Parts: sequence; structure tokens; C-alpha cells
Amino acid sequence: MVDSASPSPQPFGLAAFDLTGKTALITGAAGLLGLEHAAALAELGARVILTDLDLDRLGAVASDLDVSHPGRVAAAKMDVTSSASIANVSDQCGPIDILVNNAAIDPKFDRSSGSLEFSRLEHFPLASWDHQIAVGLTGAFLCAQIFGRDMAGRGAGVILNIASDLSVIAPDQRLYHQEGLADHAQPVKPVTYSVIKAGLVGLTRYLAAYWADQGVRVNALSPGGVFNGHDQAFVDRLSALIPMRRMAQRPEYRAAVQFLCSSASSYMTGQNIVIDGGRTIL
Repeated sequence: MVDSASPSPQPFGLAAFDLTGKTALITGAAGLLGLEHAAALAELGARVILTDLDLDRLGAVASDLDVSHPGRVAAAKMDVTSSASIANVSDQCGPIDILVNNAAIDPKFDRSSGSLEFSRLEHFPLASWDHQIAVGLTGAFLCAQIFGRDMAGRGAGVILNIASDLSVIAPDQRLYHQEGLADHAQPVKPVTYSVIKAGLVGLTRYLAAYWADQGVRVNALSPGGVFNGHDQAFVDRLSALIPMRRMAQRPEYRAAVQFLCSSASSYMTGQNIVIDGGRTIL
């Protein structure tokens, strides 16, 4: 147990951001923001372990990152829905100081088999519900259980859960409207996305309180929409809902990840940091 009356000395100012000697593990590292999270931590001196099931994409991400941060990047195949897979990576990689729970499913549905819109609640497949929650929420729990337990045993560590602005607001389904389709056939943001992201915030608070006296800090980052070649009509609709009138660019979350994963945020735990261009203030 950490003695709260005499906490370990902490660096302050810019020195607090130094992650030299720390090892960070990122789940879902082959996804949209995985490279950005990894780059953010490697930039501060951390050794970064990229994990995902997509080995081809993971290898490409690792190669790109190794060019700018040679010797600080490793890659490992890991299934976040499998305790055995996670434990195997834990055994291979040694102590993890920083865990970034980033893994998630980008839901896509094949509409070629019929007229039903399977993203809609009325027709949403139970198999999709189970799979997406297994990856996005249960996976974060399992990773926290295995890596966080080790952190608590050592008396130090950081867990960052990547949530979303939709952890605190409901999706505006008008964003996904397609001309020429009947209301019952309109695509929507699936129910799993909101449930998973809100669940990650709840998990964050639980773990932060659970391990607070064992030196493990747990926070969540909730990004707003990140531009990734979206259709201009969608960009215009979403931008109209954001006070800053634009979507985020991928690198704009790097500094927040650096803050939350370093000693710069040494007195912060259990928080959900929303960075969304102001969308949730309206």
C-alpha cells in the first residue's frame, strides 16, 4: 500500500512528461488512433509494445514508428478477448508500466442479403452485440485484470481507457442519414458503441478507486470525431454540431495521451477527459 502521507517524489514541469525507462502496451494498435497513441508515448522515451490481431497492419504500423523512434517499438499478436493470449504477451514482454486500452470493433454490416438495416436496434444481431462488447469492453477488463494486477503488485502503473464523446452523449443519428432510404432502412450508429464507451468510463472509475492505494492511476480519454477521409456531407453535418466547426485531426490527441500516461497527471485518477471541439457543451 502506498503511504499517502509521504508520497514518492514526483518530477514537475516538463520533466514530468519523461517516460524514459517505461514500457507502454497499446491494444488495437493497428487501428486508426493506435499509431498516434504509440507515437505520443515513444516521443517521450517510452518503449512501446503494439498489439493487435491484424499482424500485417500491425507490422506496417510498427515499421513506420520505428523509423522515427528506432529501438523503442515492438509488436505482438494479442487477442484481447482471450485471457490466455493476454497472459502470454505479459509473460513475453515483462512488466508493463502503461496500458492503453484502445481495442475496438468498427462495426460494418453486409446489406447484400436483404433489405434489413442491421445497425438499427430492432434488427441488431446478438452475435454482433456479443463480439463487439467482448472486444471493446470485456477486452479492456481482461487487460486491466492481468496487466493492472501486476502494476498493483509493484505499486505503480497507469491505465488509459480510450472512450469517446459518445460516452457522455447519445449519437445523433441524423449524421448517418442517407437520401432515398425509408426511415426503417436508415443506417445508425449501433447501440454497442455507446454501451461500450460508457462502460469504459464506468470501468475507469471502478479501477481508479479499487487500485488508488496501490499506486495505479486509471483515466479515460474521450475523443470526438476524427477525420479519416469521410464523405463531405457527413463532415459538414458533424461540423455543424461542433462549436469549433471541424472534426479532429489524428495527431491532436497526442498531447492528451502524453499528459494522462505520464507523471504530469500524477494527481489525477478516475477522470474522463473529453476532447471534442466543444460538442458536448451544447
